[in-house]
Amino acid sequence: MGFSGRIARYFQDSQLTPLLALVALLLGVFAVVVTPREEEPQIDVTMANVLIPFPGASAKDVEGLVATPAEQVLAQMTGVDHVYSVSRSGMAVITVQFKVGVPRIDALVRLHDTIQSNRDWVSPNLGIGEPIIKPKGIDDVPVVTLTLWSEDGAHGAYELERVAHAAEAELKRVPGTREVQTLGGPGRVVLVRLDADRLASHGLSALDLRDALLASNLAMPTGKLTRDNRDIVVETGEFFASAADVRSMVAGTFENRPVYLADVAEVIDGADQPVRYVWTGTGPAGAQKGITAQDEQPAVTLQITKKPGENAVAVAERVMQRVQGLRGTVIPDNVQVTVTRDYGSTANDKAMKLIQKLIFATLSVVVLVFLTLG
Repeated sequence: MGFSGRIARYFQDSQLTPLLALVALLLGVFAVVVTPREEEPQIDVTMANVLIPFPGASAKDVEGLVATPAEQVLAQMTGVDHVYSVSRSGMAVITVQFKVGVPRIDALVRLHDTIQSNRDWVSPNLGIGEPIIKPKGIDDVPVVTLTLWSEDGAHGAYELERVAHAAEAELKRVPGTREVQTLGGPGRVVLVRLDADRLASHGLSALDLRDALLASNLAMPTGKLTRDNRDIVVETGEFFASAADVRSMVAGTFENRPVYLADVAEVIDGADQPVRYVWTGTGPAGAQKGITAQDEQPAVTLQITKKPGENAVAVAERVMQRVQGLRGTVIPDNVQVTVTRDYGSTANDKAMKLIQKLIFATLSVVVLVFLTLG
């Protein structure tokens, strides 16, 4: 009898055999419960966008003087899979994609060292700015996206963005979340519309207003006073806190009288000029989510990413529970929230399907062994 036969004969009548089988079964159940369920595989797929500003240069000059030399330098790194760039007026964006499996930290350190050690690829007198590195990875893919919209059209993109920003602070407190961002809103700005006639009548120019705005929106420590065994920090100036502060700013003097910004310009607190649009509309599957057929409406999207190693199913469930708790308070009743991506649900479905196949395969092997060996 061979070695395997002696082992089989030993465990055939041993009392340890059922115990070992039970331990193996419990370990399998423990692994199924503890192992994180994720849509995206936890592998190192590192890429980075390198932003190099070149103010005042045309797209052709940016390509010839910045993008092309940068591509040649960055392509020399070990572990690089692809390097490509986009050149536009005043800016070059070089995307570096590393091979699958290259550790993220090693790739980013290598990229940073390569950029810093080759800063002399262009003349320092051209006015090219400091490169900015924006790393990206598999964990930057949102696991949950929520689209906010209004059925009656009472809320535009600007109002919806304000609601989304208020919800951001609450969703960032959910355990396991990493980054919460709002996409699609125009942004909030204080817009200053100059009146050329009033500027001329007060003896001011646009450059005077620019200098006055820069000087007024400034706060800095100027020293400290020691009195009664206490140090009192002295600060001069203050930052603008509202549109009213901007309106009341002194822009200059005319005939020995102060000229306020409101005297020569219109100051508006509102939406910025949009650079991207998000719209929502009903499709064939709209009725399945309880959405009635309607025309397209402006919307904004909240995207939530998770921390590395977190269970996507658990994070998505906690996010959904938190959103339900915000209804009627942070999120008004007339603002609808539609789940446009839920990687927690899809990851759970795939994991359950895999477990079912493993159970079926195990039972098939047991039945086959029983029928052949008795």
